[in-house]
Amino acid sequence: MTTSSASDPAPDTVNTVADSAPGGGPLGLLGAAVAALGGSRRAGQHSMTEAVDAAMRSGEHVLVQAGTGTGKSLAYLVPSACRAAAGDGPVIVATATLALQAQLVDQDLPRLAPVVGPALPRPLRWATLKGRANYACLHRVREGVPDDEGALVAAEEVVADSLGEDVLRARDWAEQQVETGGDGDRDRLDPGVPDRAWAQVSVSARECLGAARCPYGQECFAERARARAADVDVVVTNHALLAIDAMEEIPVLPEHHHVVVDEAHELAARVTGVVTAELVPGQVERAARRAATYVDDDSVVALTEAAEVYRSALADTDPGRLDELPESLGAAVARVRDAARTVQSQFRAAAADEHDTSNESARRNALVMVDEAFGTSERIMSGASDDVVWAEERDRGGRLLRVAPMSVAGLLRERLFAERTVTLTSATMEVGGSFEPIAATLGLKGDQAPQWSGVDVGSPFDYRRQAIVYVARHLPPPGRDGVRGEAMQELTALVAAAGGRTLGLFSSRRAAEQAAEYVRSQLPGMPVLCQGEDLVPALVRRFKASESSCLFGTLSLWQGVDVPGPACQLVVIDRIPFPRPDDPLQSARARAVEQAGGNGFMTVSATHAALLLAQGTGRLIRHAADRGVVALLDPRMVTARYGPYLRASIPPMWFTTDRDVVLGALRRLDGRTE
Repeated sequence: MTTSSASDPAPDTVNTVADSAPGGGPLGLLGAAVAALGGSRRAGQHSMTEAVDAAMRSGEHVLVQAGTGTGKSLAYLVPSACRAAAGDGPVIVATATLALQAQLVDQDLPRLAPVVGPALPRPLRWATLKGRANYACLHRVREGVPDDEGALVAAEEVVADSLGEDVLRARDWAEQQVETGGDGDRDRLDPGVPDRAWAQVSVSARECLGAARCPYGQECFAERARARAADVDVVVTNHALLAIDAMEEIPVLPEHHHVVVDEAHELAARVTGVVTAELVPGQVERAARRAATYVDDDSVVALTEAAEVYRSALADTDPGRLDELPESLGAAVARVRDAARTVQSQFRAAAADEHDTSNESARRNALVMVDEAFGTSERIMSGASDDVVWAEERDRGGRLLRVAPMSVAGLLRERLFAERTVTLTSATMEVGGSFEPIAATLGLKGDQAPQWSGVDVGSPFDYRRQAIVYVARHLPPPGRDGVRGEAMQELTALVAAAGGRTLGLFSSRRAAEQAAEYVRSQLPGMPVLCQGEDLVPALVRRFKASESSCLFGTLSLWQGVDVPGPACQLVVIDRIPFPRPDDPLQSARARAVEQAGGNGFMTVSATHAALLLAQGTGRLIRHAADRGVVALLDPRMVTARYGPYLRASIPPMWFTTDRDVVLGALRRLDGRTE
């Protein structure tokens, strides 16, 4: 569970100050906070606070599995507040979801501050910090966004476009944020706008003019957010910005020694997303058009023609992983690389005066697009052994190439764990009963790995009394697509017995839609909501509000959906959520494990499935009073050799394959007798 050398321990002076805090340090403050908030002592929360505090003192990383209801936010916020207020801060808290960020900033920290503040050297301070593109850019709002020729187009001029209404609404909202002292954070815009509309009122870090050159630098939302974060004890951010801060040479977070990663089962995937790149023919063409003002015509023509050749070569390439680029595709990507490099070398300063920031904005935007085309094409052509390249067909925008790292373990080990003390926590940190699989994906395994420990603080729930996990052993194994007839009938019987109250988690959108259509036909009058019919948050709100409805959907419902009480008493999972066999990245990772002498299926596919199953089954019991059934319509959970490994990854509910027992239990929960 632990490996080689630990980081340097925290300074003794900081330990002394924290220990001298009234109330007996973090544990005393936790007790005071829980009492002040009207709660009661939870053994798991107490144990987690001890583990986090010990890790921050020693410099040893810690993985904490804390079941739903443990109160893990307080368990890491209290010791974080102690370390930061004593001079060892700020502490960075990174989450995967917007919901948890909002909970920390709008609920947990405001409630905690008045309790712990008097016991600390100074009042507790906190702030939220996200990537620059999450904040409205006042330069774009007021001056406009570059068009494909590089000219600035004001928001009023795009009204005729299908995105015009959303762009104008986002612009008006940004101005209201200035007037009211708001933070300009996209997540505060309700209802939200599509990504394409938001791009018209925001910039990436590389596109930004910088506060000194921007005429609106003093009002800049992103700059103000960074200024606030530089002078607080706890900075709440997301996994992506944490990854960017660790991976990039220029830091975007305040200097820090301690990091808490909540929802840590998502960290490797989020970091992978940050370091994944794509080469899109249309983007290369757009880069050429925007660069036309600043480089020779011949160079623009060469880049445009390279994009056309690349598009043609992609059309002849089947989607899927590419261990080697086909000759024509390789030549096309190389042509894009060389043409983009020429444009880079000829990129000249804007002809207008250097204080003409509108022109500078367009020039910078064009250069960023050319840089991205060059960087991604060069990366693809380098053929690095730790990169995976694949062709992908998008629903919109046609075919493209993606490139992603085989693993982010080395990056995390070198850039995150080597520099800071990290606490990683989630309700699902153990896979197959062990912390080792997740530790391996995070870079905490191997000869050069830092020292770490794993702690399972348990759950306040009595799963064996509160819930049943049922495997429909009598069903045939699931097919490749959709849900088979026998499984549809089983699903309908379960939903009928439960009187609705069902969250259906499916392997594909098609399967969810088929199931919704079938249940509606068999149970007329049963309200069945299906992902795709409305935004997910709206569907979840409607599901919560009714005690007789069903909600069917795919991956976005497997995690983060919190519906305590009688509205959700049955969770149905149609099949074990293995990654698709043709998934380019997962299949490459499995093959690499096998080439190293390991079991690729268990290391990659089974681990992936186990984490999702743990998250999916965790949707059922959200409160001590909850009761219900998790039903798996995949008999392989009990017939396949990997079944015990998967079952060891889910909460310890009472297990059965007896259909009659489960139907009877659901009827009783619905208030009906046998």
